[in-house]
Amino acid sequence: VLVEMTDTVRIPPWQFERKLNESIAEELNKKLANKVVYNVGLCICLYDITKLEDSYIFPGDGASHTKVHFRYVVFHPFLDEILIGQIKSCSQDGVHVSLGFFDDIVIPPESLQQPAKFDEAEQVWVWEYETEEGAHDLYMDIGEEIRFRVVDETFVDTSPTGPSSAEASTSNAAEEVQKKEAPYTLVGSISEPGLGLLSWWTNS
Repeated sequence: VLVEMTDTVRIPPWQFERKLNESIAEELNKKLANKVVYNVGLCICLYDITKLEDSYIFPGDGASHTKVHFRYVVFHPFLDEILIGQIKSCSQDGVHVSLGFFDDIVIPPESLQQPAKFDEAEQVWVWEYETEEGAHDLYMDIGEEIRFRVVDETFVDTSPTGPSSAEASTSNAAEEVQKKEAPYTLVGSISEPGLGLLSWWTNS
């Protein structure tokens, strides 16, 4: 999606010989590309600059500061959108899917085709597909293409916070690093006909 944003961009003096638009585009991409903006989505790249306001140079700082109105390409699928990704891994928490540029997608066990079970030995989820001849185990192998519906999204504010207490030990800090959450996660579902591994629904 295209998202309209405004920001004040600082251009250092050694870039004054370049065109202003080029310098601003480069600074905006440096600042935003591949970052998650809270409640907006994953920023991909600058689309265009819609308006430049006056540039100011403040005392004690030789750089110019320009307020910029621009549009940015952002990955933020709408709820109920159907996407195709690849299975990255499976765990007790569900099936983890990657789109190549975005990996924080999970399909929880209750949203899989039912009945489903987790194969501990193979570490994959299995759809126990019922037919007249009995149940067939359809494995969700890593690397397989999977079609899923986006049913939920979560944004986590990962901006830095101050220390909780002055006597916080280093071991606590190490634990906090491990618990670091993804800033933006999609929750998918394949619990309807036509969703799931592409190989299930196509004639091979």
